[in-house]
Amino acid sequence: MVADSSKEKHLPLSGVVVIDLTLARAGPTCVRHLADWGADVIRIEPPVPAGEDVIGRRHGPDFQNLHRNKKMVQLDLKTEKGRAVLLKLVERADVVVENMRPQVKDRLKVSYEDLKKVNPRIVYGSISGFGQTGPYRERGGVDQIAQGMGGLMSITGFPESGPVRVGIPINDLTAGNLLAMGIAMALFDRSRTGEGRWVYTSLLEAQIFMLDFQAARYLVKGEVAKQAGNDHPTFTPTGVFPTSDGSMNIASSSTRLWTRLCDVLGKPEWKDHPDWNSGVGRTQHRATLNKAISDITRQKPAAYWVERFEAAGIPAGPINTIDKVFADPQVQHLGIAAPISTTLFGETKMVASPVNFTGSERKLRFPAGEPGAQTDEILGWLGYSAKEIGELRAAGVTQAADAKAQKEQVV
Repeated sequence: MVADSSKEKHLPLSGVVVIDLTLARAGPTCVRHLADWGADVIRIEPPVPAGEDVIGRRHGPDFQNLHRNKKMVQLDLKTEKGRAVLLKLVERADVVVENMRPQVKDRLKVSYEDLKKVNPRIVYGSISGFGQTGPYRERGGVDQIAQGMGGLMSITGFPESGPVRVGIPINDLTAGNLLAMGIAMALFDRSRTGEGRWVYTSLLEAQIFMLDFQAARYLVKGEVAKQAGNDHPTFTPTGVFPTSDGSMNIASSSTRLWTRLCDVLGKPEWKDHPDWNSGVGRTQHRATLNKAISDITRQKPAAYWVERFEAAGIPAGPINTIDKVFADPQVQHLGIAAPISTTLFGETKMVASPVNFTGSERKLRFPAGEPGAQTDEILGWLGYSAKEIGELRAAGVTQAADAKAQKEQVV
């Protein structure tokens, strides 16, 4: 094992060795799941070209949040010696994860077909922009392009606004989440068959999967969804409503909830309103109904309404800025803002895994390190002597980690 498991309690993926060849966000999101739950992750990064400054971004909260719990190794895979080191790692690994363009991994000879010759038990995970085969195979993909091509931007925003992107890289994150699940399934299957698998997805597939019921509406009934702003596309009244101190969400998505809403708003007569006494009618007359509700909700603050709607069993909640999210008592109770000790930020917090296991503590083990912080450690684990490591450095295959890199790791 790379890590000394005696230093920490057992985690679901303790002892699983993962080689991380990922870039950008989708692939690292996948690997972060594996790292958070105990896998020994070895992140392979290319040596830094002379004069290039990679520290600024690396020392930012995004990189640190994305790459915690990983060991950092610098290795030039474009060289034969660098690839030879990688193959030694693959011999001892359980999982390899990459999100290169398909033609790049073929050129580097690090595809599944290449690596399974070295280790038939390897589980190989891939994310691409548009798929490993097909007419768009060679295209590079980024989140916003997939949001557009996958239909999400056409149903996000208000009709008068034109297409709107979602405020997070939803395809990167979803593809990473799905691949982590696929890798876990492949590892389970390997425990029965003894053989590894290639598991792959794409930003485009992840986006279409996330269309969910909007996609089903088209595939089954031919309905092409349009932008609906803050209103639910099919259930009314469900959306954003004004209050005296801002806005709030109300989800009254059934006839039962609608009748309760009428009572909470002090308008029991609305139950028999000819335009609003059915779900179809409420959606057809959505603008008029929403205005009537808004005229009442804007008279009191959001907290007032949330308390009353919740008491009546009607889903409702405030629209929080991010600072208010982390101040919320339920969020604090869940502990998803987890503490971590770092040299860069001191005692701070980062977003923990949203998954919970009985018998395993959800925590952040150590922060993302400097480039090559564990190169010597990992090469030594593979059996390279100090002399051989020096020769790899001299050939430019890897680089020495500086003292700060070593100090940064809290293992």
